[in-house]
Amino acid sequence: MSSGRNTVMIYLCVTGGVLLAGLVAFAPRQIWLPAVALAFVIAVVPLYRFVMASRRTRASMEPSTLYVPPPPPPVEPREQRVDQVPLPSQEDDYDFLFSAVVLWTPLDRLWEDKRVNLAALATDAILKRAQEITEHREPGRVSLVAHELGGILGTMQKDHTGQVQAMAESVQVLLSPQDQERLDKLAEVRKDRVVWEHDRKYEQSKREYLEEDVLKDTGSAVVWWLVKNDDQVEKTVNDIGLLATLSSAANNRKLPEAAGYEFDVMPSVNGASPVDDLAAFLCALDLKEQRDLFVHQIALLVHNYGRPDVAEEIERRFDLAEPSAPSDSHAPDDPEVDGQNPWNDQ
Repeated sequence: MSSGRNTVMIYLCVTGGVLLAGLVAFAPRQIWLPAVALAFVIAVVPLYRFVMASRRTRASMEPSTLYVPPPPPPVEPREQRVDQVPLPSQEDDYDFLFSAVVLWTPLDRLWEDKRVNLAALATDAILKRAQEITEHREPGRVSLVAHELGGILGTMQKDHTGQVQAMAESVQVLLSPQDQERLDKLAEVRKDRVVWEHDRKYEQSKREYLEEDVLKDTGSAVVWWLVKNDDQVEKTVNDIGLLATLSSAANNRKLPEAAGYEFDVMPSVNGASPVDDLAAFLCALDLKEQRDLFVHQIALLVHNYGRPDVAEEIERRFDLAEPSAPSDSHAPDDPEVDGQNPWNDQ
C-alpha cells in the first residue's frame, strides 16, 4: 500500500516538473508565474503529508526509546508475635488464649517518616478479627476454633485506619488448664445425667406397665403370670392369692381378707376354735370390702348371746374396734328383737 502511494507521488512530481519547465521556457511571465505558484502549493501539500506518514510508520516499527521507570520493589512484610492473649468465648468466664505471628506491611511508602506504630495497628486489627469469631464459639471446641481462625486470618486485610494491612500465621488457640479441667468435669456430669435420665424413664415406664397393665386387677395379674410361667396352669392357680395381694397393694386397695392371716389349723370340728371356724368361713365367703362390717356384726351378736370372751377373741384376731355394749333394745329377750331374730325360732 505504501509502495503504490510512493510511485504516484514520484509520477506527480515528474509530471509537474515537466509542465513547469515548459511554462517557464515558452510562456510569458504573466502566465507562468501564477502557474508556478499553484504548482508549488499542489506539490508541497502532498509532499508534507507523505513525509509525516513516513515518520509515523518508522516510529511504529522502531522500538520505543522512551524511559519507563521500573516498579518499586515489593515491601517485605514485618512480623509481630502475640502470645496467650485472652479472647472471649460464648460462655462467660471462659476465655480462649490466642497466639500467632502477625505479618504486616504499610500501605504508604513514606511510612518511615510518620510517627505511627504500625505494628500495634496490625496487631490490633488481627485481634479484633479473631474476637469477632471467638465470641460466638463454645470453649469446648478449641481445636476447631484454631483451624477456623487460621483460615480467616490467613489473608491480608486493611486495618480501620487504612495505613497498614495484616494477616496471621502459626495460629494457636488454647484454654487454661483450670478451665479445661472444669469443662471435662461438666461434660462427664452431662453424660452421666443423660444416662441417669434414660434409666429413670425406663424404670418409670416399667412401673407404669406393671401398675396400669399387669397389676391393674387380679385377672390381669393372673394372665400375666400364666404367660410368664409358660402356661403352667397349676402353678398359676396356686399363686392366685399372692397375685391378688400384689394387685391390691399396687393399686392402694384394701388387701384381700386372707392376705394378712395364717391359720394354724384347717377348719374342722375337732380341735378348732370358734374363731378358727369363723376365719375359714370368711375365706370361703370372700366378702372383700364388707368383711370388717360382717365380722363386727358377728362379734356383736356373739357378745349379745353371752359369749363376750369369744367376741373379744374375734376382735383381737381380726383387728377390729371394740364393739359398743349391747343396749336393752338389742337384748335377745326383747320381744321386738326376738320377733326379728331368725334364731329365736330355734
